Amino acid sequence: MKERVEAVLEKIRPALQADGGDVELVEVTEGVVKVRLKGACSGCPMSKMTLKQGIERLLKEKVPEVKEVVAV
Repeated sequence: MKERVEAVLEKIRPALQADGGDVELVEVTEGVVKVRLKGACSGCPMSKMTLKQGIERLLKEKVPEVKEVVAV
């Protein structure tokens, strides 16, 4: 599952990098994906929306075992 999550993050990454940010996969355990938002994303007021409406939505769509995405 971790490999599939990483593959999806690789597809998301260019959009984040275009705005000066990035996402790093920290851990995948029991359907919970832990990521670290980096660069401009780490201090952005829209980061929670990016995390839930963007990253989490796409991960759940592409990797059905994903239950939740949390930032650490």
